[in-house]
Amino acid sequence: MSSDTVKKVWTENDFEQMSWHDCKIYAMAFGVNKNEVIFDIDFVLKWSTPSKDQEQYNFLVAPATLIFKNVYNINIDVTTTDITIDGIYRENPAKPKNAAHIIEQVEYDWYIETNNGEISFKSVGFTQHLRKESVYSSSQSLDLNQRGGIVL
Repeated sequence: MSSDTVKKVWTENDFEQMSWHDCKIYAMAFGVNKNEVIFDIDFVLKWSTPSKDQEQYNFLVAPATLIFKNVYNINIDVTTTDITIDGIYRENPAKPKNAAHIIEQVEYDWYIETNNGEISFKSVGFTQHLRKESVYSSSQSLDLNQRGGIVL
């Protein structure tokens, strides 16, 4: 079963309305020329509480690409490659060190807390794109065929 998802692209302006809890990370890449950190994730759009005749939750999930911009001071401290996001947090708003050369005027310390450690960095924000229509699933993650493989 699929669902038309109204919003296909999110940015740091949507941060307060977003949650990445239980989103699986399939891959991580670095956009060297653009100072980006890119994540291939399954984005959980909705958790559906089981009805009386259902035994388990259903999840509205879509494969997504999450791109953080103007990134530096990256620290990756994870213990395995099986990584699921517990939450993404930001703090310490400040003027970017290269503010004279970019449009954005605020950067944050970003923390991606996972089931197996933490990824942290400084960034001015992100863009997240859904790559396919969302589908209802009994799991918070999709199989590789449903998500179209691993894409960065």
